[in-house]
Amino acid sequence: MIGNLKKIQCGKILRDISLENYTSYKLKGIAKILVIPNNEKELINLMKLIREKNYKYKIIGSGSNLIFIDNYDGILIKLEKFDELKIEDTKIVVGAGFNLMKLAIKASRLGLTGMEFATGIPGTVGGSIVNNAGAYKSDMGYIVESITVLTPTYEIKKLYNKELLFHYRTSFLKANPDYICLTANIILKKGNKEKIIDIIEDRKKRRIMDQPLEYPSAGSVFRNPINNYAGKLIEDIGYKGKIVGGAQVSEKHANFIISINNARGTDIVKLIEDIEKKVKEEYKIELILEQEIVR
Repeated sequence: MIGNLKKIQCGKILRDISLENYTSYKLKGIAKILVIPNNEKELINLMKLIREKNYKYKIIGSGSNLIFIDNYDGILIKLEKFDELKIEDTKIVVGAGFNLMKLAIKASRLGLTGMEFATGIPGTVGGSIVNNAGAYKSDMGYIVESITVLTPTYEIKKLYNKELLFHYRTSFLKANPDYICLTANIILKKGNKEKIIDIIEDRKKRRIMDQPLEYPSAGSVFRNPINNYAGKLIEDIGYKGKIVGGAQVSEKHANFIISINNARGTDIVKLIEDIEKKVKEEYKIELILEQEIVR
């Protein structure tokens, strides 16, 4: 695999990297190969090789929504070089690898409103679009006008908002992972800078009070069921504070699993499976996982 990668121009190739540096859970596993393409041409070269050789691969952003089951024996692809940013009036053109929190804060300081919800979401623009990340009754689907993607046939194509099928924590890209987000066109509105900053600061204080930010985690574990809250269901079954290995259901917010002692992916997945089983037994509700398990 390494030999074939070195034969093509595909960007920086790293071997045996620690997943601790690429996941917000700070997992201890090892990824066999990480490739960082510099541009679209290198990404296309890489994807052609991967599909020709049928290599296992995974595109990652900030790793803030991923649970790796120990080691990963395929190719991880990180689009951190896809980080262009251009802001004209209320329109933003931004690369998929740009940090979403950084973008949201920058937009807010320019007096642009619409991204306040994203100032506490530690993902990349591309990953946030794939998962339709959101908070406070808003999400990426409200602000993304269009994106450019690399299609499975290596065409650079624009997809508009309606084509992206944004729904609660999902999108067309989530259902079609062979399409790779490259850039996004985001439309915001002009607002009152002081009011925007006040909203952001208030929500920051609430997150500190309500969420276990002092521990490694990947945010909300489950989607909220219709007319219910996953955290309340988990608390009601008595799983708040439950520990498996180095992982624990947070005592501050039951819809967070945290690493309290070098948790492994298997610890986190065991807790997830236990919660799913118990909630279904007690309430006949099937919780939907918001995070992604990578095997």
